[in-house]
Amino acid sequence: MVSLDKLKEEIKKAYISSCIKLPNSVKELFKQARNKEVNGGLAQKVFDILLQNAEIAERESLPLCQDTGIPVILVRISEGLTIPTGFESAINAGVAEAVKEGYLRASVAHPLTRENTGTNTPAIIHYEIVPGKELFEIWVMPKGCGSENMSRLAMLKPADGLEGIKNFVLETVKLAGPNPCPPLIVGVGIGGSFEHCAFLAKKALFRELGTQNLDPKVKALEEELLSEINKLAIGPLGFGGKTTALAVHVEVAHTHIASLPVAVNFLCHSARIAKIKFL
Repeated sequence: MVSLDKLKEEIKKAYISSCIKLPNSVKELFKQARNKEVNGGLAQKVFDILLQNAEIAERESLPLCQDTGIPVILVRISEGLTIPTGFESAINAGVAEAVKEGYLRASVAHPLTRENTGTNTPAIIHYEIVPGKELFEIWVMPKGCGSENMSRLAMLKPADGLEGIKNFVLETVKLAGPNPCPPLIVGVGIGGSFEHCAFLAKKALFRELGTQNLDPKVKALEEELLSEINKLAIGPLGFGGKTTALAVHVEVAHTHIASLPVAVNFLCHSARIAKIKFL
């Protein structure tokens, strides 16, 4: 297992880099989407600005957005490995050092007193135990509030079925409008229980951009939802256009015979995720 000092250092570097460097996969989708818009139109100009912003941020080592997020961490670890004492403390120390060294905005506060911790900690840490003995990777997401506040969850009736799911997702995107700073990556969780459904929607956002669900039925739903969302013409930053979402990722889990939970979570156009893989 990696040392706690190494873990802290890697978390720090990942948090800073994810706030500054837009993944190449996102930039490539920006370019593709730009070419689909009306030549010389407002949507193309918005994409030009987003690409320019990404270039300046990386060149000048500045955050892509002033909202450097609440840290959401996904730890994927093989069942054959052991998590050492102090593991979460090391993660939080890495985030805190990232805020200080990267001059990132402190955005985490107590929900009642609103007292700011000043360090963007404590981080929200999720765990996924996977088969095997060797896998240990951590995904770091500085989650901005503009997109997070537009999240929704519904406990649909089983009779609502697939159409009910699609209607809820589309309604959620409509209600969000420009607020989550499109073009979006849309995470959808279906099934499980109340809390697990919300986690599935978040987990969907950690997937590699461009990947699709391995289940053919879920994959077909992802493709249909992406098409229907882009027909809403909300467009980049809400100025209208053909690209409201860059991707739709759907994750599912078995659920109770009397239940159909559905959750929607968004990533804004600054789709900031860093992956750390430990050997």
